[in-house]
Amino acid sequence: MGKTLTKADIVDAIHDKIKRNRLEIKGIVESMLSIMKQAIKRDHALLISGFGKFEAYDKHARKGRNPQTSENITLPPRKVVVFRLSRRFRDELNCE
Repeated sequence: MGKTLTKADIVDAIHDKIKRNRLEIKGIVESMLSIMKQAIKRDHALLISGFGKFEAYDKHARKGRNPQTSENITLPPRKVVVFRLSRRFRDELNCE
């Protein structure tokens, strides 16, 4: 498995392509991520054409078990985010 791409790596890649101030690019990346987070929180979905779709949904409370003590517990409800690749990106990924 390869190296994980970080936010700093994204800023560096953009800087290499457009040769602008790193702080300005970092601010733009932060703004973009903030917009994406707000869209998922507000609309429960974010579609980026040609890339994929982020969707948030509610998971209900459920029964579980503590593996250390075998005690039955109730896991609280929570929100979960899933990502689904676009068909085009999936095809590109599988052709390589």
